[in-house]
Amino acid sequence: MSTPAGVPVRPGKIIAVHVAYESRSAQRGKRPSQPSYFLKATSSLAASGEAIERPAGTSLLAFEGEIAVIIGTAARSVSPDEAWTFVEGVTASNDFGLYDIKSPDKGSNLRSKSRDGYTPVGPNIIPAVEVDPQSLRIRTWVNGEVKQDDDTSAAQLIFPLTQIIADLSQHLTLEPGDVILTGTPAGSTVVAPGDTVEVEVTTTSASTGSELSSGRLITNVVEGPGAFDPNLGSTPAVTEALQADAWGSREEAGLSPEETSTGPLSEDLRAKLIEAPTAGLSAQLRARGLNNVIIEGVSPLVPGDKVVGTAKTLRFVPNREDLFKSHGGGYNAQKRAFDSLQSGEVVVIEARGESGSGTLGDVLALRAKAQGATGVITDGGVRDSAEVAGILPVFSTSKNPAVLGRKHVPWESDVAVACGNATVLPGDVIVGDDDGVIVIPRDLVEEVVDAALTKEIEDGWVAEQVAAGNPIESLFPPKGEWKEKFEAWKASR
Repeated sequence: MSTPAGVPVRPGKIIAVHVAYESRSAQRGKRPSQPSYFLKATSSLAASGEAIERPAGTSLLAFEGEIAVIIGTAARSVSPDEAWTFVEGVTASNDFGLYDIKSPDKGSNLRSKSRDGYTPVGPNIIPAVEVDPQSLRIRTWVNGEVKQDDDTSAAQLIFPLTQIIADLSQHLTLEPGDVILTGTPAGSTVVAPGDTVEVEVTTTSASTGSELSSGRLITNVVEGPGAFDPNLGSTPAVTEALQADAWGSREEAGLSPEETSTGPLSEDLRAKLIEAPTAGLSAQLRARGLNNVIIEGVSPLVPGDKVVGTAKTLRFVPNREDLFKSHGGGYNAQKRAFDSLQSGEVVVIEARGESGSGTLGDVLALRAKAQGATGVITDGGVRDSAEVAGILPVFSTSKNPAVLGRKHVPWESDVAVACGNATVLPGDVIVGDDDGVIVIPRDLVEEVVDAALTKEIEDGWVAEQVAAGNPIESLFPPKGEWKEKFEAWKASR
């Protein structure tokens, strides 16, 4: 087997990063807080032009175009600032995986990703001294069509290449020739026998300004033998979750939308919630021991607006200049959250009650509406408030013309948040009207809304009796004779 100059035929280690790109994180719906890794067998190494086998009887072979970092000098406990000086160079790589046999690996990826030929690398190394580690571009083609195109800028990588090297070096010695596969961007999907996959890494020379390239790493997919022996170990097994991961989404895999407890509300349930006032819903939650379900301090931009939906959560942390530089620009957590909204969701923003800047404006409100969101709840401020008010229901603590970076750093979405002193989980049911906004646990919503509507009928009848001049003693709530009158009235309806 031939390998690029500078890469041993058998490097000491091949280390791969699970998720490092913002686009991949958004695609998977999870953003890691720290980098995590797995090892690939050195026997999986292959050169450009070699074929990769998809075993007969399997269907979920997926490519992952990646930038391979080649260690040039032994590195142990190095800092991010000095990490790049220990690198020989970078090249293209493809972290192939066979999802049909992924489940038994439980994250190790040993069987699914260490098969012979499943780590093609090359064909040429770009010297590290010529490279700004934040200016690399990675592209992947399948049968000539671009499937992946991303870069290593601070806006696109969750974990900079130098951080990955430094982090690994604090746990083990990185030795000359070791290969680090630095994660794949969005676009990874399934390939089949007959397909050709090409990966290329490019950058601009730091010294000459000319373009440098790894050359195209070419891999041809062919069918190989199957015949997994069940007496020896795990055999291929496909689930819908594996299909969705391999293809990149349920839609790409040809699967119907997943039914989950955090999915959209039924039309019947939504209609009930629109009819029920928050005051009545709150009383029913209190009767069930839930007192801390009010999002405090927020009110609708347009009096009379009502919002009903399931929570899509977004969390901001207090502004810190270095963190805003790394997390505030580009395709940040705020933009990813609004881009990934599902029909019937309500964006719930944790802004810590800080009203000193806007937490959204007209562009994001338009995006939310286009995605089918039913509203936004924020315990912070709103920019472009007049325009936003005409787009969709928004409940906030204030109006403020300042941009996000004055007070906040967009940090993460789809996590538990604290909005207006209330804990909100993704998928919780949100209902808001002129009285305020409440949070209803999904498993209680049917019971609570039915009870609230029943009580609303009783309260309406009581109000009529009081309006007619009757005292509230024994009437609110109905007792004795009044109870009998109410029951008779209800039976007659």
